[in-house]
Amino acid sequence: MASRKLTFSNVVLCLGLAFLYLPMFILVLYSFNASKLVTVWAGFSGKWYVELFADDQLMSAVWMSLRIAFFSSCMAVILGTMAAFVMTRFHRFRGKPLFSGMITAPLVMPDVITGLSLLLLFVAMFQLTGWPVERGMLTIWIAHVTFSSAYVAVVVSSRLREVDTSIEEAAMDLGATPFKTFFLITIPVIAPAIAAGWLLAFTLSLDDLVIASFVSGPGSTTLPMVVFSSVRLGVSPKINALATLFILVVSLAAFIAWWLARRAEARRRSPLHVEEEESWTKHLSNQR
Repeated sequence: MASRKLTFSNVVLCLGLAFLYLPMFILVLYSFNASKLVTVWAGFSGKWYVELFADDQLMSAVWMSLRIAFFSSCMAVILGTMAAFVMTRFHRFRGKPLFSGMITAPLVMPDVITGLSLLLLFVAMFQLTGWPVERGMLTIWIAHVTFSSAYVAVVVSSRLREVDTSIEEAAMDLGATPFKTFFLITIPVIAPAIAAGWLLAFTLSLDDLVIASFVSGPGSTTLPMVVFSSVRLGVSPKINALATLFILVVSLAAFIAWWLARRAEARRRSPLHVEEEESWTKHLSNQR
């Protein structure tokens, strides 16, 4: 039995998990270090969490990053879902390969090129129209929507290709308009993909440093920019405390998402739900 546990795959799995999560564990541990030096343990203390919430600059950067991430992910979901629907449902229209290539281009474009091109765009727009007057939260939001929409489009389009179009066709045969079919039939089916795209866009926006550095102004500093500037002078224990809080929030969100998905899967496999689906299918077939 012991020989079966010590297989090569299990050893590689343990090493991989240690490589991924051991640095996080060390970060969480040293967030409770009483010393200012990260590499020197001077006892257990939670003072850095108190100083973290007392740091107005850091809290302002956190609040700005959360707002930008929320609004950019919402807009990215709208634009990405529309683009995915066009790519998967409209099979024949002129310029479809070009449209698909332009949608997925931000996925392979380096962040430096994307940030520089957006900066030149904003400068040219200001010279032509006088807008934007200054680079700040709005320009960062536009930049994040630009590259986040591509990720949402890829995630949603992969789900749309798996959806059985006969359900949508049956709804339209029964008198539903394409607009009503999309919101009542298609959206509930692809809702998990939309939620995954929103979370992915939120994470990408919250994590972005390079593009935000190009399109931000003096009064708009995001959290990655503050962390990067502070780390250049030495890692502060307040940064460890902030990272620990983010790990806690992400872990709770992942656990809640797993619990909801498991609950939905159990409900889907329940006999009552299967009977409802069979009765709904019979109803559609009789109507047709």
